[in-house]
Amino acid sequence: MIRFDSTLVTMTISGTMPSSATLFTLQNHCSFTVWAGSLSGNGAALGEGGFVLAPGSSAQFQAPPGWSGRFWGRTGCTFDNSGSGKCITGDCGGVMKCTGGGAPPVTLVEFTIAGGGSSDKDFYDVSLVDGYNVALGVKANGGSGDCQYAGCVSDLNSNCPAELQVIDSGSVVACKSACAAFNTPEFCCTGDHATPQTCSPTQYSALFKNACPTAYSYAYDDASSTRTCSGSDYLITFCPTES
Repeated sequence: MIRFDSTLVTMTISGTMPSSATLFTLQNHCSFTVWAGSLSGNGAALGEGGFVLAPGSSAQFQAPPGWSGRFWGRTGCTFDNSGSGKCITGDCGGVMKCTGGGAPPVTLVEFTIAGGGSSDKDFYDVSLVDGYNVALGVKANGGSGDCQYAGCVSDLNSNCPAELQVIDSGSVVACKSACAAFNTPEFCCTGDHATPQTCSPTQYSALFKNACPTAYSYAYDDASSTRTCSGSDYLITFCPTES
């Protein structure tokens, strides 16, 4: 069943969702509409792959044990009644209900929920490896363990170097990763730079990291970016005001 009102969208599947399901709440604190996208690594994408969040609105979805996937925000979208259209940032193939990932540059929140293997922990992170388009944060609620906040509260578009900027109608709407901008092994962690020992932070990943210390800034930024928690629900906020 899907219930809609002015501030909340709640999705439950009567009789099929285990009591240990993880509850995701997504909320939009931005001054503009965000068209959220979702992609699952196993099973159905939550929210059918995409849904709209007006300023101040929220949506809730339940995921079964072992679920893995990601969420991101799309901006500047226009869709027709059939769900076809496009987004200025984060577009997923010109459709409202995504069946693939968001086009970089895009801020991502990624999850692997316990129950699909030997680990009893959830793993989660906010990633800028594919660049940045909108501020995003995730907070664990009611779990045990480390359960630390992850996110990027800063507006990186306002401080994006000229060589990484994506501009639409005279405004910076997204900030590319150095890999996307330059496509070289040292920025993409490929070829001779494909290991943690040979792919080091760069001036660009350092800029991202300084602005957003709890987010992934490049491919091997695991130690200060991956979060773990057990038995938690998660609050995901677009344009968070604080961590």
